[in-house]
Amino acid sequence: MKRIMLVCLSILLLFGCSKNNKPEGLLSEDKMVNVLVDIHLTEGIASALPISFDSSEVLYTLMEKELFEKHQVEDSVFTNSLRYYLQYPKVMDEMYERVLDSLASKETEGIKKDPGEIF
Repeated sequence: MKRIMLVCLSILLLFGCSKNNKPEGLLSEDKMVNVLVDIHLTEGIASALPISFDSSEVLYTLMEKELFEKHQVEDSVFTNSLRYYLQYPKVMDEMYERVLDSLASKETEGIKKDPGEIF
């Protein structure tokens, strides 16, 4: 009985102490920051328009699709990457500091784009 418990404990420690390798296809932190910045801008645009909530949800979905195409990212890859990074709050906090800095910078300088350009 003690031997079984010792083996189980050893296996648990072996797997518990191993480093979590990043899964294949994970977005880099820089890419995640860029996508998150555009997601927040898109949410702001969709929610600020004088349209119904249902219409803004539909619009956001279309804009989000464009956003992922712009960044050449599949939505499932983004979701999996977000889930991964959420397991590491310190990394996620650092990434969101960069997101907030980028958003503040865009707000300060004003976004100078063509009126028809979304991103």
